[in-house]
Amino acid sequence: MNLLILGDIMGASGRRALYNKLPDLIKINNVDFVIVNGENASDDGRGITKEIAEEFFKIGVDVITSGNHIWDKKETINFIEKENRLLRPANLVNGSPGRGYKVFLSKDKKFRVGVINLMGNVFMRKTEDVFKTAREICNKMRLKKDADFLVVDFHGEITSEKMAAGHFFDGQATCVVGTHTHVPTADTRILDGGTAYQTDIGMCGDYNSVIGMNKENSIKRFFKEKDATSHFPAEGEGTLSGVIVKTNFETGLAEKISRVIYGGSLGT
Repeated sequence: MNLLILGDIMGASGRRALYNKLPDLIKINNVDFVIVNGENASDDGRGITKEIAEEFFKIGVDVITSGNHIWDKKETINFIEKENRLLRPANLVNGSPGRGYKVFLSKDKKFRVGVINLMGNVFMRKTEDVFKTAREICNKMRLKKDADFLVVDFHGEITSEKMAAGHFFDGQATCVVGTHTHVPTADTRILDGGTAYQTDIGMCGDYNSVIGMNKENSIKRFFKEKDATSHFPAEGEGTLSGVIVKTNFETGLAEKISRVIYGGSLGT
């Protein structure tokens, strides 16, 4: 079985890249399950709407994860309760709408894929202890018992938290990937216990930018120039960035992980 996991979809540029390139990626790589992080998918790069989520599902996305921007569009608070395929970080404060982990079926309905969405504690908005939450979920969703495969999206600012999470889940999850920083890291590998890992899988959007935002305006903001405006996404050709994980059904662990950097100024 092949899993495709894509980083934060950034604004209209990221959405266009997804619409134009995802069908080919699925076909060429015989992808059985697709996860994307959608928390930056709206036109202003902040949040996701019901309409955008439904468009993603129509073109082959199976699950949408998120992070600190999940509530930036007020409508999300309502539709996330009904849409099981949109996840929010599991360690948000108690009582938050929606859910942070769930088991889904692969496209051919043969395999159970568990997806866990977590958010780091360092330099992020207030959340419950992410490692305590991770341990609690591991006791509820066990690899090869409750799910055939298990994927963790750790949405975090710092590399050490993500690496620690990778090692914690090693042997207990098929794959652990980091999101949020919008820059793909070069540490793609399989850990000692058989879990595929990458500290950050990057973003899907225009890399001729400052982490997806218009570069000229971002520079003005760093220089504190008076005519700088609020950040807004770059609109050039987008790159799809993420990983493909080949899995082993007998163990539920990973056999291979490959980086995906496709199209746009960063890709080929």
